[in-house]
Amino acid sequence: MGRRKSKRKPPAKRKAIEPLDTQFNCPFCNHEKSCEVKMDKSRNVGKVYCRVCLESFQTTTSFLSEPVDIYNDWVDACEAAN
Repeated sequence: MGRRKSKRKPPAKRKAIEPLDTQFNCPFCNHEKSCEVKMDKSRNVGKVYCRVCLESFQTTTSFLSEPVDIYNDWVDACEAAN
């Protein structure tokens, strides 16, 4: 007599978590990966600056903020100024 087939399925594969970027394209000089984001979580300040054209931006952050959020705030401020 044979055994019955097991109905157990293999466990689902986990997706690899990719870290978010901290270097972005500059909206002023259009160089790739020239803008760098620095976050000071103790002072709740985020700074973005371009190494090529030396443009910079500083904003307040929360404990949930990520570097991409600070960069998007900078791009939004640039669009609002124009």
